[in-house]
Amino acid sequence: MAEQEGSGLQVLLHTLQSSSDKASILAILQVLGDLLSVGTDKRIHYMISKGGSEALLQTLVDTVRTESPDYDILLPLFRLLVKVGLRDKQFGQKALELEALDVTLILARKNLFHSQNLLHCLWALRVFASSVTTGAMLGINGAMELLFKVITPYTRRCTQTIRAATEVLAALLKSKSNSRRAVNRGYVTSLLRLHQDWHNHDTANTYMLIRQGLLLCLKRLTTLRSGREAFLAAQGLEMLFTITQNCLDNKNMEPIISAVLQILRQCYPKSPLPLVTVNSAYSFMVPGSVTSEPLPAVTEEDFEDDGDEEVDKDSDSDEVKEEDDDLETDMDKLSSKPGPDRPEEELMQYEAMCPELSYSFEELESKFGDDLNLEDTQYVNHYDIPTASPRQRCFNKDQSSWEHEREDPVQTSILDRVKTGRSTVPLYSKKGPEMNSYINVQTNVLGIGSSGNDIPDVHTSLGEDAWDIEEISCPRMSASFSNSTKPRETVDFINKLLHTHPKCIPFHDPYLYMAKARRTRSVADFKMMAFPDLWGHCPPPSAQSMLERKWGVQRIKIFEDVQRLIQPTNVINKVVFSLDEPWPLQDTASDSLRFFSKFESGNLRKAIQVREFEYDLLVNADVNSSQHQQWFYFKVSGTRAAIPYRFNVINCEKPNSQFNYGMQPTLYSVKEALLGRPSWVRTGYEICYYKNHYQQNTAAAGRASGKCFYTLTFVTTFPHTEDVCYLAYHYPYTYSALMSHLDILEKSINPRQVYFRQDVLCQTLGGNPCPLVTITAMPQSTSPDHLEQFRHRPYHVITARVHPGESNASWVMKGTLEFLVSSDPVARLLRETFIFKIIPMLNPDGVINGNHRCSLRGEDLNRQWLSPSAHLQPTIYHAKGLLYYMSSIGRKPIVFCDFHGHSQRKNVFLYGCSTKETLWQAGCTVGASTLLEDVSYRTLPKILDKLAPAFTMSSCSFLVEKSRASTARVVVWREMGVSRSYTMESSYCGCNQGPYQGLQFGTSELEEMGAMFCLGLLILELKSMNCSYHLLARAATLLSAEEDLDHHLQRCGSGSSSSSSTSELDDEPPCMEEIDYNTDGGLDQEASLSELEQEIQECTFNKDKGEEEEEETGRRRAIS
Repeated sequence: MAEQEGSGLQVLLHTLQSSSDKASILAILQVLGDLLSVGTDKRIHYMISKGGSEALLQTLVDTVRTESPDYDILLPLFRLLVKVGLRDKQFGQKALELEALDVTLILARKNLFHSQNLLHCLWALRVFASSVTTGAMLGINGAMELLFKVITPYTRRCTQTIRAATEVLAALLKSKSNSRRAVNRGYVTSLLRLHQDWHNHDTANTYMLIRQGLLLCLKRLTTLRSGREAFLAAQGLEMLFTITQNCLDNKNMEPIISAVLQILRQCYPKSPLPLVTVNSAYSFMVPGSVTSEPLPAVTEEDFEDDGDEEVDKDSDSDEVKEEDDDLETDMDKLSSKPGPDRPEEELMQYEAMCPELSYSFEELESKFGDDLNLEDTQYVNHYDIPTASPRQRCFNKDQSSWEHEREDPVQTSILDRVKTGRSTVPLYSKKGPEMNSYINVQTNVLGIGSSGNDIPDVHTSLGEDAWDIEEISCPRMSASFSNSTKPRETVDFINKLLHTHPKCIPFHDPYLYMAKARRTRSVADFKMMAFPDLWGHCPPPSAQSMLERKWGVQRIKIFEDVQRLIQPTNVINKVVFSLDEPWPLQDTASDSLRFFSKFESGNLRKAIQVREFEYDLLVNADVNSSQHQQWFYFKVSGTRAAIPYRFNVINCEKPNSQFNYGMQPTLYSVKEALLGRPSWVRTGYEICYYKNHYQQNTAAAGRASGKCFYTLTFVTTFPHTEDVCYLAYHYPYTYSALMSHLDILEKSINPRQVYFRQDVLCQTLGGNPCPLVTITAMPQSTSPDHLEQFRHRPYHVITARVHPGESNASWVMKGTLEFLVSSDPVARLLRETFIFKIIPMLNPDGVINGNHRCSLRGEDLNRQWLSPSAHLQPTIYHAKGLLYYMSSIGRKPIVFCDFHGHSQRKNVFLYGCSTKETLWQAGCTVGASTLLEDVSYRTLPKILDKLAPAFTMSSCSFLVEKSRASTARVVVWREMGVSRSYTMESSYCGCNQGPYQGLQFGTSELEEMGAMFCLGLLILELKSMNCSYHLLARAATLLSAEEDLDHHLQRCGSGSSSSSSTSELDDEPPCMEEIDYNTDGGLDQEASLSELEQEIQECTFNKDKGEEEEEETGRRRAIS
């Protein structure tokens, strides 16, 4: 049957080419049209496979070359040609070979004044031009000159033909040779004038498709440097900027405005960043390294033309890189377990880091007696699990215990919270421009501390001028402030405030912090401390909702950037802060804001005042690097209340950010802290993140094309006049904060019950100790049985903060540490069951010096686990050595987890490792079906999905990528054989699911996640086959009933959870205003050629009377 159909079609096509009878040809065209108008595209592709395209094209050529071409045949033939040509990828080449291009052009020239015939020719030319090669040939043969005769200034006649001509011209300009020819002939100016004429007269927006087509032509021309130069010379920036200003709020004009934005951004002259060098302002001489030469000065010639090469390739031949190309499919790399990367005798040095395995506790026996587990109220830690609404506990520096300011009658354990269900935390209202963060989030009256106590003299002192808030806001590292040059009254006032401070901030002691900060070594030798780190942070009582993005905010910011260029007289352009220039830059008498960032974890390199209340900010690259600009943390003073200040961080690197999806930066007010509200809060509105016009030169970028930069822009209002505020990318957590926190934790525990030990894993390159913490329960006694149980407890290893800018990882770690030493029954059970080895900060130097991702060598330490060096990557080398040692003595951890932060995804989730899932995702069926794999790596994330409000299983991935082969997660999984080796990612932003849906993370939610992770480890053990009856009985007691425990465990293990196979890229939907400046994007009308088919179909059945009148007019014009 198929053969009969095929032979019948071939007969029709053969007859079509050989017949000269008009009726026969029309009949065949009618039959073919009917056949192809129903069903799917399979019929058309079948016809193409049988030579249908060639037959139609040959018929076209033969008909046109007759003495008197018959348009009764040509018009339906053109319509059929377009239908077939849209689906034949080789159609343009076939038309070229059969000389159909030439005859169509000839026919179009003959019908310049017959719009219906011309329209059909233009449809065919548009299909021919879909091939860049064919389009280039049409350009050589004068197609563009023909089209400019058709595209006239504004008229209500022949508009369908004019629209088709603009679409053909846009298609032709995909060819760089055509674009270059058009630029040389002055078509850029012509198109600008045409577009302005149509825009001015088309007040009802009836002919927007014509205007959009003209803009697409300009877009194509300005991909060339010569085209951009012609556009700028013709005042194109000013022209397009002006015509759009009155229609920015008109949503009906969306296609036009988007098109104009793309052209403006493309033509905005590329320029280097306003920096003396792209290298970091700080440099560190690594032992054994040679100082690199500074990068050369950047000139305009260093910027490559991004489109001046002749690359006339057919777009159909471009290959798209598969997302799965990064998946590891080499079974040797997925399954082999190589030996240690160092001699085994070298591993013995780590025996000293595991003294719990050999400690006899004899000295404790004499001190405490045989029973080491007696209750002693002096050391009882009343701190419970960190929650979204934490109770306030305060550390009394005169005692070695934690006490309630007000004892709660009933303590709520973590299991009680999980059993009774999770309630959502209170919301802050979404902030509008006129609303202030602190007004929204603080409900206390002024002068009342967050603990409920009055702050003595603070409210009164704020009204006095006897002290200098600048000195208070960034004090020197001196316990007595003896180096201060300020009046004695100010020094006394600071000390007075510090004496009252411990009542307000739990787990924080400013005197201890100051002592630790003085011992911290920085590259820039910081002498000052940031006030929020010294004074402390107390989480607000409620969580803040994600910012609702204002429609049109991105385009407004881009137009303002363009306005800077075309109206430079309105720009102040005054440098008010710079690490590269000598002090003082700032005039204290001026009205401009004052900036500072030379303190621990601080990062701001330069501040430029653009307008009275607008500043461009540049963050510093990582030390010994020219990249990784994302993290910022700086002080700003000289503020005025209720004034909207705009900040533009103009040298960000990542192509997208959660700032486009509801995330806000954080702010800390010194005056608010002195009034008893020492809190980091989310702040800012009119926030967006977009690509700007700055570009790094190719030599500095080390790549074929210069690196682009992105702008984070936001507006904020400050709560007080003459306040000092700190702004940060996320809640800061410094190295000194960690070291003081560990000391406070050690003082808070009962040493009879809790084994808490601080060791030094190693010294960093910068000379700072990297802490290693061991937490477990003390043995019940020194009896052999109890010591044996103590020494055979399994290990968990947790690390964090290998990337310095991921401060959220430290807040999660803080919650983990505080919970593990707490008096919560689950924490006690965890300590009695496991030994926790914790490295809370793997990259202290990076954190101290304000890096975003790297060490002092300018390298990502989480890409050094394959072969770390003791001299160059000491923290990674010794962390890996410790894990190797534990494995060599048969004590490899049950779970290894590295805490991270994620800038482009929401929620908290895990990355794990699975050979089978990786092979399956990569489509490697060989070996995958027979491979046996322990699937217990999925158990912990499933448990956390049920327990933790912020966690989601659907974002977890267990794929092993080639690009992640040298990360901690993959190396510990592959080399140490730890099947439950994870990276836990916490969003900088917040949650889009669960009880916290629509909320941004605060420090409380992050700390809660750290505690919930610990609970997950206990549930994981309870669900394991090796779980002891004793442990099950203890857990059942905690829940008061064994059936409750069974129900709880079933709930944690039930339900299907789908694993996301996406890579660590942006998983958000496209931003509603996202603009891709490198491609045509939504401006490319040829992405929807089905519209052309619909247009042809409508034309077939509806012959416009107006067109007939136009044809008669055209004949009269031709005769005259």
